Amino acid sequence: AMGADLAARFAMVAPQCPDHEVWDDAAVLALLDHVGSELNVDARRIYLTGLSMGGFGTWSVGLRHPERFAAIVPICGGGRIADITTAERSQRAALQRLGVWAFHGARDVTVPLEESERMVAALRAAGASDVRLTVYLNAEHDAWSESYANPALYTWLLEHAR
Repeated sequence: AMGADLAARFAMVAPQCPDHEVWDDAAVLALLDHVGSELNVDARRIYLTGLSMGGFGTWSVGLRHPERFAAIVPICGGGRIADITTAERSQRAALQRLGVWAFHGARDVTVPLEESERMVAALRAAGASDVRLTVYLNAEHDAWSESYANPALYTWLLEHAR
């Protein structure tokens, strides 16, 4: 598990998507605004992560609003290349500074590995400076247990600030 000293540097908000719905980008941003107004949050160090459908939400919110985040960590999700193209056109500097570390299981049949691979390739092509993809060769859909248990992820996150 992550060391207590490292864990103390994070405040975590974990919203749950209502049954039979998909992530609402505006609702996620409103929640972040609310939390930021209620807690002592370093606005330069807002990180976004999610798994499975939350991985799709991470790609969506993070790429449509790259100016809001220092880094994003989509896990076994996928996204829209159009979101990268739009951000490259309208928010190039924010997109290129956004740290991205995606994780995926090679044997995932729920969300194919290609979903993460194509997003990472498109971000690199758009000039994003710190884009990583970790593929767990023996993992199926659960790419999150190993990812969230890795202290290197949290060290990497703290290296990113807007």
